Amino acid sequence: MIYRLYVPEDFKALYAIEEICFEPAFRFGRHMMRKLVSRFNSATWIAEDAGQMAGFAIVEWSREETVITAYIQTIEVTPIRRKQGTARELLAHLEASAMAGGATLIWLHVDATNSGAIRLYEAGGYQCQGRQENYYPGGRAALIYVKRFGPSVPVTG
Repeated sequence: MIYRLYVPEDFKALYAIEEICFEPAFRFGRHMMRKLVSRFNSATWIAEDAGQMAGFAIVEWSREETVITAYIQTIEVTPIRRKQGTARELLAHLEASAMAGGATLIWLHVDATNSGAIRLYEAGGYQCQGRQENYYPGGRAALIYVKRFGPSVPVTG
């Protein structure tokens, strides 16, 4: 599996994965997805195997006063590529991009019924910090997961 940053030519394959992974009420529209992948304060990572897109993930960061935080918009992996570590690797790439952008904290919403995603985040050191009722269509709740990045350790010679 190769992990690389998104290029505009990836959009058709990326959106095809969005359509596979989410029912219409839960998916990003094409216009919104194009905005997400093209924001200056974001990174979109692609997982690719033998020239075929196997998944993607999007993180964006923002500054509030003197603190930069990152938000995971989505991590999506095609059904045949799940449970092979692809989502875990995408998550690691999102975290690296967030830290490179200066973020000290990364957070996300996850459907409270999505046990696979919850396991992924908890295994990655994320902690549940709350619940937001009626976040998703159909009145479904979201859990809010957060991970803080430790201070960088200066290199001494």
